[in-house]
Order: sequence, then structure tokens, then C-alpha cells
Amino acid sequence: MGLDLDFTPVIESFPALLDGTMITISVTIISLIIACVIGMLIGVVRSNGNSVLSCFFNVYVSVIRGTPLLVQLFIWYYGLPRVGIMLPSFLCGILGLSLYSSAYISEIVRGAIQSIEKGQMEAARSLGMSKRQGMTKIIIPQAIVRMLPPLGNEFIALIKNSALISLITIHDLMHEGTNIISTSYRDLETYLVIAVIYFVLTNISTFILRSFENRQLKSQAN
Repeated sequence: MGLDLDFTPVIESFPALLDGTMITISVTIISLIIACVIGMLIGVVRSNGNSVLSCFFNVYVSVIRGTPLLVQLFIWYYGLPRVGIMLPSFLCGILGLSLYSSAYISEIVRGAIQSIEKGQMEAARSLGMSKRQGMTKIIIPQAIVRMLPPLGNEFIALIKNSALISLITIHDLMHEGTNIISTSYRDLETYLVIAVIYFVLTNISTFILRSFENRQLKSQAN
């Protein structure tokens, strides 16, 4: 029995897939911005010793990284209404993705900061800088360059993880693909097109991130 592929229903519904793609891009970018802000703050705090706040963030990172993203999304969307908190599905998706990604970004930030030689902070302090000035003017600028490759990987992972938000009724790329399958029954063809769209998104993102990384490396070398 030969493989009978018919992409006609998918092509006819391609505008819906494009709409879903735009939702996927929007959710990913918003989540990434929030995750970077939260992850940067947590990473800096965790790299500065054993304060109470640092211990709290250690627990936060352990819990977020130790539980599946899908479970966290379901808690936001299905669990919170049980305690009287109703949030729009779009907001639940952004919160779930951004908090999940922030835990991994915080590890990237912490590792990059701790990879900078301790003597540089000592030299900054000997020049009369406070610890905060040494961190913001000496340590973090160098650490950012070291963060870029793993941050790029995290961004790519976030794009792919965003496919899970279709399960909380957000009309993203995967959700629109499911709608096409429910009416056309062309599941293989639909999933192949969706895979190509995700492939294009991740490769465009990789190209942009690599270009930015190379530019930063050149500017630091100069």
C-alpha cells in the first residue's frame, strides 16, 4: 500500500497556520523577555552567596526545573480556578513559559558570573569601586558574552516548548494544526507542514542569535 499524501487541505488552511505562527512568535518573544529579566535577577542573587533570598531562589529553581512544563501550564490554567483565580489562557501560557525558562536562564547567568576570575572583583574593589559597581561595570559585561551561546539555545528550546500551550486552548500554531486535522483528517501532512514552520522559525532565530553573538565577540576583541 503506497503512501497517499494530500497537502491540499493544509494549503487551503495555510492562513490559519500563519495566524497561529504569529501567536507562537508573540508568546515566545514576550515569555523570553520576562524570563530574561527574572532569570538575570535570580542568577545575580544566587551568585552572591548564601543569603535568605538566595536560598529561596535555589528552592524556586529546583522546583521549576524538577517538574514538567506541561504540569506547570496545567496548574496555571486548570489549577488556579480551583482557588478562585481565573486567568486568561494567553496569560497562563506566558506565565508558564516565562517562569519555566527563567529557572534555566538563572543557571546560565549564575554560571557565567562565577566563571569570571575572582581577581577581577578584587581589582575593582582595590580601585575604590563598591561591590555593586564592580558587578555592573566589570563582571556582568564580561559574563554577558559568555551567556550568549547558552541563552541562544534556551531561546530555541522556548520556541519548541511553546507548542505545549495549545493544550490550554491558546490558538497557536499547534492548535490551528489540530483544527485542520479535525476537519480534513490529514494528520501526517499537517504535522509535516507544522514541523517545517518550526524548523524555519528555529533556524531564523539561530542565524539572528549567532550574528548578534559574533558582533559582540568582535566588539569585545576591539
